[in-house]
Amino acid sequence: MAKSLIKQTIAILLLTSTAGMNAADFPQAEIASRFLKAKLYLPDEKQGYYRGSRFDWSGVIESLNYKGHEYFGVWFPKYDPTLHDAITGPVEEFRGSDEGGLGFNEAKPGGMFVKIGVGVLRKPDDKPYNFARSYQIVNPGTRVVRPHADSVDFEHELNDGEGYAYKYKKTVRLSPKLPQLIIEHSLKNTGKRVIDTAVYNHDFFMVDKEQTGPGMRVVFTFPPKSDADWKGNAEIKGDDIVYLRPVEKGQSVAGPLTGYGNGPDANDFRVENLKTGAGVRETGSQPVSQLYFWSIATTICPEAYIKVHVEPGQTFKWRIVYEFYLTGTKTNETGEGAS
Repeated sequence: MAKSLIKQTIAILLLTSTAGMNAADFPQAEIASRFLKAKLYLPDEKQGYYRGSRFDWSGVIESLNYKGHEYFGVWFPKYDPTLHDAITGPVEEFRGSDEGGLGFNEAKPGGMFVKIGVGVLRKPDDKPYNFARSYQIVNPGTRVVRPHADSVDFEHELNDGEGYAYKYKKTVRLSPKLPQLIIEHSLKNTGKRVIDTAVYNHDFFMVDKEQTGPGMRVVFTFPPKSDADWKGNAEIKGDDIVYLRPVEKGQSVAGPLTGYGNGPDANDFRVENLKTGAGVRETGSQPVSQLYFWSIATTICPEAYIKVHVEPGQTFKWRIVYEFYLTGTKTNETGEGAS
């Protein structure tokens, strides 16, 4: 089993047990620009905040503040480091539409499959992949983390010994010129097998912790379509999803969305808190291959999937940009709000 290697340029607190730990106790880093302040949880096999088998461990954002407005936070009712969704911020999962990871469908019970950003996992039986299920991580790969004043670099290398191998790099950084959070990715296929999958960002927006309802809206660059029954909680008006009443605990507004085009222009949407005026625009560099929308009482998540196809020896790159703003203002070239 490979062991994680974490190189950090800032001091972090490592404990021998997670019992009774609070947010300040987990390995983490703080980054800042003239506009934004953010806190990130850093990956670690034993003390990391998130150690589940679903999401990429790198780039977990505890909080992000812009002009006194908060955009992320704890949206879930129960915490356990191995729970599949006990995680915060714009986090990513590598998963195709019909399988949970590289080699999952072909693996026999007891065999192995790969989740990029997580490691080599064991397939316990012949049941279909279930993202909410906890799978044993038998090889976590090797990790390097390099925090800086305004960014954090993550590297994850993995070789499953069966033909899948990669070097995955992710940088989470704050722009010095604009109120932007930029996530840059590079996935190099160092193995013998083709990497053919998809990845999406779950986002987990919590804009000023507003309950999902009429005080929130989601704006697309196209008129989205959905066949899902939202039970009178929300509806589509033009390019927007608007909420007609508060989404209560146990309810959801969710389902696949269609209506987007083939280019990257559709990978562009906004979430706004109409009460506080805080908004965020998310844009991606790759075309949308699938679009899913999920929201509950505590969080709103437009999930744009992109295809990832990497031949042996090749590298695939993509980026996601989050721009934070206040409604009723526009951003000038210096990043300051202007009427």
